[in-house]
Amino acid sequence: MRLLAALLTATAVYLAVGFATGNAPALGTPRRSRSRVAKQQLWLIQAGSDLSPRQFVAGSVVAGLLGFAALWVIAGTWWVALIPAIAVAFVPYAYFSRHRTRRMAAVQKAWPDGLREILAHVNSGATLLVAIEALASRGPEALRDAFERFPAQARMFGVVPALEIVKEELSDPSSDKVIEVLILANQFGGNNLQLVLRDLIEAMSADELTAEQIRTAGFEQRLEGLVVALAPWLILLFLATVPPTYRDFYRTSTGRFVVLVAGVWAGFGWVLMRVLSRPPAEIRVFGAGSSSGSGRAR
Repeated sequence: MRLLAALLTATAVYLAVGFATGNAPALGTPRRSRSRVAKQQLWLIQAGSDLSPRQFVAGSVVAGLLGFAALWVIAGTWWVALIPAIAVAFVPYAYFSRHRTRRMAAVQKAWPDGLREILAHVNSGATLLVAIEALASRGPEALRDAFERFPAQARMFGVVPALEIVKEELSDPSSDKVIEVLILANQFGGNNLQLVLRDLIEAMSADELTAEQIRTAGFEQRLEGLVVALAPWLILLFLATVPPTYRDFYRTSTGRFVVLVAGVWAGFGWVLMRVLSRPPAEIRVFGAGSSSGSGRAR
């Protein structure tokens, strides 16, 4: 048992060093499709992370192994430590997923102010390109991050491809509608640009109000579900550290079976809760390849 714990600790340290230095070993099959890798990288970009998918997986494995070694030492039984350690391995995913959700919500919330910024520049006589470029320096903070590379990309690829890059990095239905309007406005212009922007500001403000109400209504349910999912395992770890009777029981085949069944049911319940509590996602009508502009830059 001590030898196995030492090997797990050494493996975790090895992966931690590789993860910290950017030389983490490749995990998984090397022949993954390019679209799958691109989707994973896009998810990390939306979460505000500079990690590659391999580094993210390696970090999650390190967290799980370190958690398993620590919980094994505390509980004295590896079966008891296994399921909580798996949960620990998903902590990075939960963290980045939460951070991604907040960033995407911040982008949606910032669009009305961002469009007002564009409208102000257009009313002052600036071109639409200058007005959009201003978002990278004077727009709302969430949109500054999204449009940080837009000025350079617009000069390299053109305005429409640069906007399409921003659209695909955001991968958000609300942002799709705004950027499609900006693409059409850049291509066709017209005297009704101010009117179109005002109507879009009103529509985005109404959409954001609805989205905020949905997020507020679902927060309490998600919090209750998290407590219900974690509480039994915290109690189990506590029981395994007190009288040896409990620890001896979970070392038997019956105890292992109980932990295994409980872990399966807990995982099933957690997935079911996430599916039932997830609000219906808006379909990306203006997703990849739907733009009326020129070809993609990537």
